[in-house]
Amino acid sequence: MQPPAAPQFFETDLFVPTYRPFTGERWELRVVPVGMSPSFWGEPRIVRDMAVLLRQGSKGMDTWMSMTPFETESQEIGCRLATGHTVVMGMGMGWAAANAALRPAVSRVTIVERDPEVIGLIRDTGIFDQLLTDAAAKIAIVQADALEWRSEAPVDTLLADIWLRLNGDDRVDHVRTMRANTGAPRVYFWGQEMVLARRARDTGRVLDDASLTAIVGEIGLPLIGPEWPSYAALAAQAAARWLTDE
Repeated sequence: MQPPAAPQFFETDLFVPTYRPFTGERWELRVVPVGMSPSFWGEPRIVRDMAVLLRQGSKGMDTWMSMTPFETESQEIGCRLATGHTVVMGMGMGWAAANAALRPAVSRVTIVERDPEVIGLIRDTGIFDQLLTDAAAKIAIVQADALEWRSEAPVDTLLADIWLRLNGDDRVDHVRTMRANTGAPRVYFWGQEMVLARRARDTGRVLDDASLTAIVGEIGLPLIGPEWPSYAALAAQAAARWLTDE
């Protein structure tokens, strides 16, 4: 019997900002020198200088986002496929917006974030200052509610991540609202793989290319992601690890 393979360090060709610890009124950013993290698609990985964003909740500090394989892999397809004027709903740690801005096919990035403390945290820690000048110049930040904000300019891609948990079908209605308000013809939202996999499971279908196409049509959103190589298989693989009935 072969012993299990030793965990590998996490590596990505995407931009990973350097984060500095920060403590605010309700938010805190911590940096762990070395940590072990689960992956969205595959095996756990070792992460260097793992940044974690926490928010004060009713029962203590909740982890809102972290620079881990789980977080980056679960958002990277949307970032890689973004084009034109891209609207990012939810600042998070600024990672998704930064990587969208680095795409040559993206002309501008509008970040919509309702919490002024999060906006100040990302600005004060200089996340976007680490980008190339041309990429940083694409980014604009708007303080507003993602479910209410309407764009004055045409929007080409909507990237939405305003939820604490990966699972939850309520986000489909949220995304429909955001899409209606922006008119975006291309949409990617965090956790969409879980939504697609849950619908396949609940209707007795295997999540393959054919059922994926049908389910996307049933949801009624112009999702990007399904054109990604082996997307149905990847979504099924992630769902085997992460799908719950929240």
